[in-house]
Amino acid sequence: MIILCQKCEARLQVDETKVPSRPFVIRCPKCHTSLDTGLPNQTQEDATAGGGPIIGESPRFELANPAPLFELKQNATEPMPAASADRLAELLSGLINQPAPGRNSSYARPSWDPRKVLVCVPEDYRESVALNLAENGYQVFVANDARQAVDRMRENLLDVVLLDPRFDPTEQGALFVTREVNTLRPAQRRRLFFVLLSPSLRSMDAHAAFLNNVNAIVNVSELTELLPLIERRLREYNDLYKDFKSTLGVPAL
Repeated sequence: MIILCQKCEARLQVDETKVPSRPFVIRCPKCHTSLDTGLPNQTQEDATAGGGPIIGESPRFELANPAPLFELKQNATEPMPAASADRLAELLSGLINQPAPGRNSSYARPSWDPRKVLVCVPEDYRESVALNLAENGYQVFVANDARQAVDRMRENLLDVVLLDPRFDPTEQGALFVTREVNTLRPAQRRRLFFVLLSPSLRSMDAHAAFLNNVNAIVNVSELTELLPLIERRLREYNDLYKDFKSTLGVPAL
């Protein structure tokens, strides 16, 4: 159930299994307004049958708004370079020579299939992180709020998610992103590399990563080393599941 504050338009997600059958009051965490949910009358129920409940004046159904793709800015005076014949031949060769799935085959990520990463961090360093990853061959999606983050996670098969616990605090962004990861089935979870960008935890602290149910931790004071740290941990992660993924014919992250 999504409750919409009529004063500040903040979206509050409530677990439907814990909602009482009688009317109840909830406080908006953004503007602290008391929201009296009441009970919908029969006319409203008939008019909105078939959809999940959204309390508020806004329309019940909203179009998905996934995090947009981050694109590198081209110099206006320079034409965008076209793919060369040599580069095309290299990509085709890599595709043709890709080993078939099998117990003894070693899957490596093909160059024509960049890692897809979702960036969920505060605005003050959002662009610098996205630019660093995009310049190093990642396909980057940048979420401005919790809704964009969740919609993108549900729409795309992502490889990496970067989350700062301070992301979109008014809409509890970190909570929604974490819950979306935790609800993945084991096979899906193994295909996602979850990185916590923390202002307090130590980078690459394996014990802290385990306690926070993430694959890696990077302290925000070491953002200049973000890419090398992620790449190193990804190599270790792929080595850990190498035989398992090779048997299943699943490519490495």
